[in-house]
Amino acid sequence: MATLIGNPLIKALIILFLVSAATATGDAPFILAHKKASLTRLKSGAERVSVSIDIYNQGFSTAYDVSLIDDSWPQDAFDIVSGNTSQSWERLDAGGLLSHSFELEAKRQGMFYGAPAVITFRIPTKAALQEAYSTPILPLDVLAERPPEKKFEWVSFVWNNNNQCVKLFNIFFPLLTLLKPFCFFLFFFFCVQLALIMTKH
Repeated sequence: MATLIGNPLIKALIILFLVSAATATGDAPFILAHKKASLTRLKSGAERVSVSIDIYNQGFSTAYDVSLIDDSWPQDAFDIVSGNTSQSWERLDAGGLLSHSFELEAKRQGMFYGAPAVITFRIPTKAALQEAYSTPILPLDVLAERPPEKKFEWVSFVWNNNNQCVKLFNIFFPLLTLLKPFCFFLFFFFCVQLALIMTKH
């Protein structure tokens, strides 16, 4: 249990829950927000970050003038491709859900640790603006180096793994001149299967 609570992400979730729960007294709105981010590598080599934030009102009354601000994406590291990092709504009824999403393009490589989004709202019984926070996102390994796609991997495996096929062809090479094309294909298939069996032992 101590190890679980010692996890920084778990600590952050507990703190955010307690901060949001402070607004849930009496019949007040209880705002919870879940922030998610995912990476998509394009064929051009660029990488997009898709961000979505869901805001829930788990309280018993309506929240008014709801605003979302997610300014944790520095301009020197990300460009906005679509949408905005902020959004406003007139109200969020009890039991209701608001969703917002936007897309960014990464400009530099490295690990990125995004902060929670901030949600502000008003309630009729209090003059002060209320605040809630979304969950944090998991670290993003932006523009991480990835191994190249291994094309014809099965051919490479068969021919290069301990040269098993090469040895087989050296042994049976005299027979190749006697085989017709179809028989040669069968012989090649047989060598491949035999090489696979040999590499398992």
